[in-house]
Amino acid sequence: MFITNIKLQNFRNYEKQEINLDENINIFYGENAQGKTNILEAIFISAMGKSFRAKRDNELIKFGEKEACIEIVFEKENREKKIKVNINEKKQIILNGIKITKLSELLGNLNIVIFSPDDINVLKDGPQKRRKFLNMMISQLKPGYIYYFNLYKKTLEQRNNFLKQIKFKGKSEQNLEIWDESLSNYAEKIHNYRLEYIKKINNKIKKIHENITQKKENIEMEYISDFKNKEEFYNLLKINRKKDIEKGYTTKGIHRDDFNIYINNNLVNIYGSQGQHRTAMLSLKLSELYIIKDEINEFPILLLDDFMSELDEKRIKNFLNNIENTQVIITGTEKIILEKNKINVYNVKQGIVKEK
Repeated sequence: MFITNIKLQNFRNYEKQEINLDENINIFYGENAQGKTNILEAIFISAMGKSFRAKRDNELIKFGEKEACIEIVFEKENREKKIKVNINEKKQIILNGIKITKLSELLGNLNIVIFSPDDINVLKDGPQKRRKFLNMMISQLKPGYIYYFNLYKKTLEQRNNFLKQIKFKGKSEQNLEIWDESLSNYAEKIHNYRLEYIKKINNKIKKIHENITQKKENIEMEYISDFKNKEEFYNLLKINRKKDIEKGYTTKGIHRDDFNIYINNNLVNIYGSQGQHRTAMLSLKLSELYIIKDEINEFPILLLDDFMSELDEKRIKNFLNNIENTQVIITGTEKIILEKNKINVYNVKQGIVKEK
């Protein structure tokens, strides 16, 4: 799988830009705030239906304009495909000429793995970021996951609202059983997806991390969840009802799941160095890449936003040796010299891309 052409119109700081990509390595370099990451963002939106950094769609439209457009042409399974995203008052996504109505219809068409500077904080920060990381990885391969996840979220919101009504309006807590049963059903589906995916990561990540660190580090991933089975989960909700009513929200559930990463048996988010955090995340991302390859029999597109910073030359070289046969799109402030054939290099300056 690889992208052949990108067209941007009034997107971020791009007025009108067309970019032809090589199916191997593509390097975009230039000073900060020139538009390099905007290219990766456009690809991400086309794959996932939303931005990885903008909270509102109107932030994506060039200042002074009313709408923006992204067009991505790519090859998958030896067939040319096209995703077009129109952004105005409402976002419209067109896949191969057909307007899609649900996000699940888009997910899994253009498969990507992205590494951005913010990812280093996934292990440092709270569980919410790590859950988001898991959700994004799984949803590309299993659109059904998003379906159950959204049902769980909606049911959780309804339960939390009713908890407040019990506390302040004297509603009967017996009615919570309706939501507890639904939450237990959806939690089982979500937990099974996550457990399966984390097992797949653990099967890949050790070898990858050994290669990047030249066998100096051993890495392991541990899944943390309140869920054991559906019956126990239902009982857990029941046991915590009094506490939930008092607090006005659901204190236990898969919405509080987390994972830990250990390097040489030490918890990374407590004992890991800055370099170990970054290398651990790179290993996670590469694991995701190979899991997608196993699932769809093609490598996804690898997006690396300013990934060279904070990695020494040896780790960079070891990392790049793990990404053969994959289209890679790299951004950075400096032109990178790699000992590889078929590399396209582009300079980005003030929203204009020039191939070198």
